[in-house]
Amino acid sequence: MQSTKPFDIATCMYYTGLDPFTNKPVESARNLRDRKMQRALMQFFKPENYFTVRDALAQVGRADLIGGCDGLIPAQPPKEAIEARRREANRGAPGGGGDHYHTVANPAKGERPGERGAGPPKPTGYRPGRKTQQRRQGKKSS
Repeated sequence: MQSTKPFDIATCMYYTGLDPFTNKPVESARNLRDRKMQRALMQFFKPENYFTVRDALAQVGRADLIGGCDGLIPAQPPKEAIEARRREANRGAPGGGGDHYHTVANPAKGERPGERGAGPPKPTGYRPGRKTQQRRQGKKSS
């Protein structure tokens, strides 16, 4: 008798949706969202998976595993999880990352219909002609 390998059985279960030994239906993650959720639950200890694990636990009705001494994940997200979410949001923005911007043109401003680029970044920081800056200088001299 030839031995079967675990991967052969797993592949059979994934493609047929049946357990080959009992012929009972088996649930398997088919779409990307479910697969990402499964992976995050297996790696719940990684800070970048915090929000996915929290959503998965809430979805299956196991919010009791969020926070507390017996919790799978803490009640408040770690700093690394927030930074990872921010990086992911910036990477997902049109243009391959960087600043967020609208991709739909505004015909009222004379822009052509269709998508547009981000353009030059907006100036930040100290701006010497602002009204608030002039007001501050006025208060100091009084």
